[in-house]
Amino acid sequence: MTGGAERRINIVQGEFTVSDDPQAVLTTLLGSCVAACIRDPVARVGGMNHFLLPGGEVGSQKESERLGVHLMELLLNGLMRQGAHRDRLEAKVFGGARMMSGLSDIGAKNAEFAKRFLVYEGVKIISGDTGGQQGRRIQFWPVSGRALQSYISQVVDTPPPRVVAPRASVGDVDLF
Repeated sequence: MTGGAERRINIVQGEFTVSDDPQAVLTTLLGSCVAACIRDPVARVGGMNHFLLPGGEVGSQKESERLGVHLMELLLNGLMRQGAHRDRLEAKVFGGARMMSGLSDIGAKNAEFAKRFLVYEGVKIISGDTGGQQGRRIQFWPVSGRALQSYISQVVDTPPPRVVAPRASVGDVDLF
């Protein structure tokens, strides 16, 4: 397919998409979440996921859909269903920012999980960008493998406003 407009497909938290459409551009916004962009250059098919947490015990099916372990498996299986071969897969990993100081660095845990998972599955990581303190907008062309990252303006991490309790009454007051 030549010419024509790009077909933008937005991936939100808990989703993945696989495409062999040369006009498709997969997009997402990331903070501490991670997106894996994976493609097979020979089969000319690629995909992206967007996950909130690495994995572990969860209380419901809906929660599991946001987990990396679930979404990484779905993405790899979706690619292979469309003709990809595991030994040719190339990955780019993005996200995993530390968005709030003073709290657990879930972004770093997400990024480390994604990289460890891909290595374990034999998927070559060829590039990406993880960590830092800024969100990212990611665009990925699944057929060509091109990826474009734009940083989102940093949000200042401010402490919550201090709540001042009303003063206790200390006596009677006469108003004139």
